[in-house]
Amino acid sequence: MNLEEYKGVYVFAQQVDNEISSIAFELLGKAKDLAKDLSTDVTAVLIGSEIKGLADQLAEYGADKVIVVDDPELKDYRTEPYAHALSSVINKYKPEIMLVGATAIGRDLGPRVSARVATGLTADCTVLEIGDFPLQAVPGQEQLHNQLLMTRPAFGGNTIATIACPYNRPQMATVRAGVMQKIDPIKGAKAVVEEFNPGFTPDNKYVEILDIVKSVAETVDIMDAKILVSGGRGVGSPENFKILEDLAAVLGGTVSCSRAVVDSGWKPKDLQVGQTGKTVRPNVYFAIGISGAIQHVAGMEESDIIIAINKDADAPIFDVADYGIVGDLNKIVPKLTEALKAEIAAAK
Repeated sequence: MNLEEYKGVYVFAQQVDNEISSIAFELLGKAKDLAKDLSTDVTAVLIGSEIKGLADQLAEYGADKVIVVDDPELKDYRTEPYAHALSSVINKYKPEIMLVGATAIGRDLGPRVSARVATGLTADCTVLEIGDFPLQAVPGQEQLHNQLLMTRPAFGGNTIATIACPYNRPQMATVRAGVMQKIDPIKGAKAVVEEFNPGFTPDNKYVEILDIVKSVAETVDIMDAKILVSGGRGVGSPENFKILEDLAAVLGGTVSCSRAVVDSGWKPKDLQVGQTGKTVRPNVYFAIGISGAIQHVAGMEESDIIIAINKDADAPIFDVADYGIVGDLNKIVPKLTEALKAEIAAAK
């Protein structure tokens, strides 16, 4: 493999029902940063049926070029035709870096594509940067520069691993939703659009879709919330989450939780914040009865304002909090809720 042939940062621009998924815009934002470090450009790979009209949106969020693979066989996501499409793009255009969102689709697609193009894949990354490999120079070993360093939680979130793929291309990663920042859209931006179709011949590996049933989510996506009231094991019981729900209701916010709460069966996984849950960036984040383990902090430290309530004055959560209250949450939270109710009533 001639590594010098591989150029550019590519993003799989996931779309569902001809609507680009938010993760695609997040990846384009990070791709711009990586491309700047490498003095190269950003290409979005758009796969689907009758989707060429979406290219301008990708340009507004940072794509310099959009490769469109448009075919009726790609109308709905199926592993075989999508894997064929993306691996064919990689084999033809030879990207140096290929980023895929760690969504249900991306987690299915990424490993299959990496196997077909004979490269590695680092899954569920939370940090991407350009740097040297090995990270520290080793006597007698060449230190390679301008490598993609891919950081992800390992061993259930108990440690952090930084991984490189120095001898194969492309360097591939799936990236957790919510951890990368979109750029502010550049209205009117245009990208170079190139159509590419490797040809699709259905065979016995093509799944036949008989029906698509869209379910209605029963819980709010905490990644979209502007105000989160998050509880940990210190809340004491699932019943005690009622006082957090009351606070969230007054503020127009959403309740979320730590991994300990999910492990205890008090709340569903969809509400978990942290390395093994979701990464959130609300305007205000209440950390109530949460000690502040590094795995949890990694999922919420980018919040605009962090307010911690904990009876342990030495809890690590106070190290990242903008405001902290030491005391019994069972007394503090209801009083806070009543005070806010009074303020809102007075304002009306």
